[in-house]
Amino acid sequence: MLKIQEIRELIKLVDQSTIDEFSYEHDGSKIKMKKHNGVTNVVNQAQQAPAPVQVAPPVQSAAVPTVPAVEPVKAEKLEDVPASKVEDANLHKITSPMVGTFYASPNPEAKPYVSIGDKVKADSVVCIVEAMKLFNEIEAEVNGEIVEILVENGQLVEYGQPMFLVKPE
Repeated sequence: MLKIQEIRELIKLVDQSTIDEFSYEHDGSKIKMKKHNGVTNVVNQAQQAPAPVQVAPPVQSAAVPTVPAVEPVKAEKLEDVPASKVEDANLHKITSPMVGTFYASPNPEAKPYVSIGDKVKADSVVCIVEAMKLFNEIEAEVNGEIVEILVENGQLVEYGQPMFLVKPE
């Protein structure tokens, strides 16, 4: 049986894609999603109970904070983000290559991979993004200095969302 967080991630991925229908079977459970006019219907056939889920259209956001499952997820609007976090032509943005959870360190007891002011090389690991129980190491892609960390540890990140600002050397 899929966990609720995994189902939510599937709903987001289907909503952001151009497909209109998606079905998934695993261990006797079957989930089927159909998009119609901004509403994604999710049916878990193991329980035989349709559950309409209202899904907002994708929003280009600077961050999506992690909140308890009982509260709706709120996206920041770009207008609400300080200018230093939105655009600086001289800085390189390290962006998330996928939807997932941002982790600053390899485990909760370890120190973060990078901090503000740290020098990084193109192949330096700067964080981990966990997606569907897979932990993906993210590299800096550029030589330089970390000038800003745009996300919090444990925060949900979207595809293409900036996570770090690096001053290239």
